[in-house]
Amino acid sequence: MVFKRRDRRPAWQAMLNFLWPRGGWKRAFEYVKHRVRRLPDTPEKISRGIWAGVFTAFTPFYGFHFIVAGVLAKLMRGNILAALMSTFFGNPLTYVPIGVVALTTGHWLLGTRPHDPGPGGLGRSFADAGNDLWRNFAAIFTPEGMDWSGLAGFYQEVFYPYLVGGVIPGVIFATVCYYLSVHVITAYQNRRRKVLRDKLKRLTKED
Repeated sequence: MVFKRRDRRPAWQAMLNFLWPRGGWKRAFEYVKHRVRRLPDTPEKISRGIWAGVFTAFTPFYGFHFIVAGVLAKLMRGNILAALMSTFFGNPLTYVPIGVVALTTGHWLLGTRPHDPGPGGLGRSFADAGNDLWRNFAAIFTPEGMDWSGLAGFYQEVFYPYLVGGVIPGVIFATVCYYLSVHVITAYQNRRRKVLRDKLKRLTKED
């Protein structure tokens, strides 16, 4: 028996496909839209799931969006699968404008100003927080002391303003997507039922 070696893509190629899918973002979006419309549930329940997924894209819980969207959909009695797929609203093409809007709104609501504004400052905040987590984890096994200043700065400058500022635009975009999806999914399901009824009538006549 001959076993074929599984094709393993390089890490850089996997990252490239994440940033830009093979078929392009338009094709990926059409696929998600097609899958959401065909979910076996009511338009209202599917749309509540979409609301949860889109709103989650405006939160700073990166890496946990699926969990947050699923919990929100469960609380709202929405379709959980629709919520998971709708987190696609947050992607490498939209994360930057979402982050800028959320941070700007958050600092405005809190009456604060970013200590080091701009893409470089934001990147350094993420880097400092990551370094703190790594160094403090390593300090458990070494004599080195712990220092949480970078993580504390990240919380004050980025995470908390992002969390507060993402609520308003998140609610707005999620609500718009909810009402649009209710009408689109309702029309799609009605048209699909009509096609099935017509097909059933033709089969009945042939018998």
